[in-house]
Amino acid sequence: MKPPRIISMFSFLLLLLQFSSSMASAYTVPDKYFINCGSNLNETYDDGWVFIGDDSTSASVCIPKQSSSVKERNDSSTTPPLYQTARIFPVPSGYNFKIGENEGGYYLARLHFYAFSSLSSARFNVFSAGVLLLENFGAEIQTNSLFVKEFYLNINSKTNLQIDFFPVESKFAFVNAIELFRIPDNFIPDMASHVTSKGDTGDYKSIHSWVLSTRYRLDVGNSSSSEETYDALRRRWEQDGQYAKNGTTIFRSVAINYDAQGEDNNNGSEESGAVSTNVIAPEDVYRTARVMSTDSSNVDKFFNISWSLQVKKNYSYFIRAHFCDIISMSTGLTYFNFYIYDHFNWSVPTNGWESSVPIYRDFVVDSDNSGNLRISVGPDESSTVRNAFLNGLEVMEIIKTRGQHAKVADYQCKKENHIRHVLESVLGSFALICIMVVVFCLIWKSRKSKMIRNLDWAPLSVRGGGSSHGKRGSSHGSSLGNLKLELKMSFNEIQSATNNFHTKWIIGKGGFGNVYKGILKNGVKIAVKRSEPGSGQGFPEFQTEITVLSRIRHRHLVSLIGYCDERSEMILVYEYMEKGTLRDHLYHSDLPSLSWKQRVEICIGAARGLNYLHKGAAGGIIHRDVKSTNILLDENHVAKVADFGLSKTGPLDHQQPSVTTGVKGTFGYLDPEYFRTQILTEKSDVYSFGVVLLEVLCARPALDPTLPWNQVNLAEWGMFCKRRGTLDQLIDPRIKDQIDPNSLRKFNETVEKCLEEEGSERPTMGDVLWDLEYSLQLQRGARERNLSGEDSNNTGTGASIELSNVRRLPSLSTQVDSEVISTLSDDDAAHSVFSMSNFPHGTR
Repeated sequence: MKPPRIISMFSFLLLLLQFSSSMASAYTVPDKYFINCGSNLNETYDDGWVFIGDDSTSASVCIPKQSSSVKERNDSSTTPPLYQTARIFPVPSGYNFKIGENEGGYYLARLHFYAFSSLSSARFNVFSAGVLLLENFGAEIQTNSLFVKEFYLNINSKTNLQIDFFPVESKFAFVNAIELFRIPDNFIPDMASHVTSKGDTGDYKSIHSWVLSTRYRLDVGNSSSSEETYDALRRRWEQDGQYAKNGTTIFRSVAINYDAQGEDNNNGSEESGAVSTNVIAPEDVYRTARVMSTDSSNVDKFFNISWSLQVKKNYSYFIRAHFCDIISMSTGLTYFNFYIYDHFNWSVPTNGWESSVPIYRDFVVDSDNSGNLRISVGPDESSTVRNAFLNGLEVMEIIKTRGQHAKVADYQCKKENHIRHVLESVLGSFALICIMVVVFCLIWKSRKSKMIRNLDWAPLSVRGGGSSHGKRGSSHGSSLGNLKLELKMSFNEIQSATNNFHTKWIIGKGGFGNVYKGILKNGVKIAVKRSEPGSGQGFPEFQTEITVLSRIRHRHLVSLIGYCDERSEMILVYEYMEKGTLRDHLYHSDLPSLSWKQRVEICIGAARGLNYLHKGAAGGIIHRDVKSTNILLDENHVAKVADFGLSKTGPLDHQQPSVTTGVKGTFGYLDPEYFRTQILTEKSDVYSFGVVLLEVLCARPALDPTLPWNQVNLAEWGMFCKRRGTLDQLIDPRIKDQIDPNSLRKFNETVEKCLEEEGSERPTMGDVLWDLEYSLQLQRGARERNLSGEDSNNTGTGASIELSNVRRLPSLSTQVDSEVISTLSDDDAAHSVFSMSNFPHGTR
């Protein structure tokens, strides 16, 4: 039981008037569960309800361990505070709600989704109560758009309720807020009249066995431009104008008679309907209607009013129709029919109504294969006054698709801390004022230095001036106009090289746009990355890529040949990498498999490139999107790191080793510490590279939603197997027999160090490079032993190397990568380093 909230007397009176209008509907919304996801703060919503931060000690909910919180970083955002945070699920995970011994019954659940920043790329499924609530959700989510999905669930008091989120297509899931509270048990009947799309009728039983999802809730006849209608359950009623055909809207300021005696106030499936309550629908719904005519004496109007609603084909829907006669001069004069698909009609029994008595009737309707549900009302020929009306209409989808009901994650349950909650309530305002004063002083004192730091760590800026972003489409005055003019290429030149961007020349596609193969007039092959023309997307990444690649040169970094910003285009031209991406050679392609030696050499090359970014480039650069698709291979399988659009630059030293920034990258590769704290360091690249190393070893994606939940995330599953001693079972079977045990042991140790939870526990990229070079030498030593006739499986003294006894030498990077372009071959360079080691006989 949560401590009582302190609210104003005025708010209390409003709530009292709203929820006590009828003794027959003595119900108030319970104060749990209202969850502010991804936050440790409580937020008050517009209607006064307090949402508790799921990271706070007062949250009586079990939050998922395999999740992270994220916050909108735009300080000037107009986003409501409740939607400025979210909980993100990179792997299957979710919430566990503790349902008490006597708390079972019908619950209303609302999931709030507000896609700020990069959340719009989410795609996921949602499961609960044994059914699939949302499937492949996210396609329609647009940035800064609020979506609230509402469900009715019948919960057994003997079990807790899980709401589980399953990312699909290597994406991620998220949720901003959750409402879950019990509603009256008789709110949804267990049986209602069943109507097929052809008009056949019967009884539909066991509605409580399924979950209902709100599709439409119409306040029929409401044409007011004032605030939307909400009811006692905090449900929103939308206007019906966009769905209606014919009819006139009316409003009557009358008192709705909820206290009328009906045969069965709790069952809307009876032929006579059921008398409504203010919980079933509010007065505002019954005070408006859509009618044939506002003049009840007009007998010439003889047509139907209809509503056309888009629904899923061949599905079952729970429909509730609301009626209240606010137009007739006296009772018993108006007779009319309620139609479904023009085949079924119900004679609305207005002759038994008193004035302003609200009734409703429930149906279960099977939709046809048109995807269009048609509801209409029209006069009865025997009616003295030929008129018809409808006040409200609800349509709920009956979800029957069974979902994964098994536990998908471990939960961290938080116990309520009543003392802390009360203290926060009493001292909150005073503490907030003190904090604001202190923060203001600190900001004023450090404003200039903070501005400088922010500029150092901003996305790599374009130096040399130029016009604003809005003018970038012009070839004159482009914001890139003064940047490396020798790299600027004409659009016609690139268009000619790619055969007018022919679709057959497309060799890849990413978030920036298509990648084309091209051939310049001098015969040089190129790769052309072109954004969607005129879209304006990715301009900061476009700037960053040019800035980074125009100032660095390294054998293991993809070279920028040129760029084009004419005609509102954003085009980048790179050296052509004949063998494509590293991922293409590991899985999901028909390319020949790489040997173990080739794989380690490729990892070494990529590590050299990343180490040069961290330590060799001016100021230091963090890549921020290390993954197997951003490691490219040339015709000799030499690895080169690519795609610097998300890179950050700044002084990587002891004074400023990190920066707080919005989380960007690719799920499955994201550093969990960076994801959790939004603090970026070079160790974030090290973690991502550790995932790549596992990909190389196991030949499977970083995220694979088709696998059992505990195996979806490669990094987590790999480390679990490593601790259990079964990592060898994940090795790509195509190379398993090629790997020397010592080489594998060193490689696995390197992976484990890279994937440490805390960044401070991970090695530098220079250390990673040295360990990989060592692993390669162990593999080469085993090959030499095989050629000399020694038993490669012999693990006796002199045939294997005890790794702990080998003296660690300076990384090859300190000898080779200090050069901008290495002129020493990999083999010769590695030999020059490792020849200094005292290896046992035959291992050098």
